[in-house]
Amino acid sequence: MSVQLGVFLPTSGSRKAESGASDIRDSARLAEESGLESVWATDHLIATQPMLDSTIALTTAAAVTDRIGIGYGAMLLALRPVAWAAKEIATLQQLSNNRVLLGVGTGNPAHGDIGWRAAGVPFVERGTRTDHALAVLPDLIAGKPTTLAPDLDVTLSPGAPVPPILIGGNSSRAHRRAAIHGDAWMPINPALDQLPAAISELRDIAAQHQRPAPAITIVAPTLSTDPYRVADELATYESAGVHRVILAPTGPHWRDYYTFAAALRAAQ
Repeated sequence: MSVQLGVFLPTSGSRKAESGASDIRDSARLAEESGLESVWATDHLIATQPMLDSTIALTTAAAVTDRIGIGYGAMLLALRPVAWAAKEIATLQQLSNNRVLLGVGTGNPAHGDIGWRAAGVPFVERGTRTDHALAVLPDLIAGKPTTLAPDLDVTLSPGAPVPPILIGGNSSRAHRRAAIHGDAWMPINPALDQLPAAISELRDIAAQHQRPAPAITIVAPTLSTDPYRVADELATYESAGVHRVILAPTGPHWRDYYTFAAALRAAQ
């Protein structure tokens, strides 16, 4: 089976205020027409460049497509009250006919801590808050009774099927989080020669917690520009255990990049 290919939606950049809606609709349709497996949206409250809200962008993409996966790449779960996040995810599952792919991360430090301070969330606590949220998130999404505090039991309604949870991050803590809470690990451009050790660590931790080994999704790998050479490179990733690759954010020239992705899919 060939590696699945996803692409980022053009949700960030200096022109978002002018063309965001049409770009999201057009890019989602083109990705689906090109036979790609999934589209993804980045997520930050305040970033180093303008960025659309991920949930609203993904809802827009879901509304104009029928088949393609709709992915958070990756939701900063700790920025939000977990019940609100679960409500948004469950609703998007319902509206997309269960096409959500839920990437969860703790944020790129390159964007700084201002978004976290604006949300009233301590930047240094983002990892711990993410772990606590992941522990209750599946039951919240599913509409099951969930204890959020010693005196707080809640049930969200309507519930939805829990989407695949992909844990972002390249650190050992991310490995542990993926093995304990995730269906997949989603690192950014890891070195190919380091993948076997990382995958072995994931499997060991998952086995200790009596869970299946996480699948592997790679974000923004360094690839050639020739589709046929890239097809060989993706085959190498597949041999290492990778089942999905998400191509790098596209910027203002996303159409050219989507055309490349479609050619790459045809070359596999």
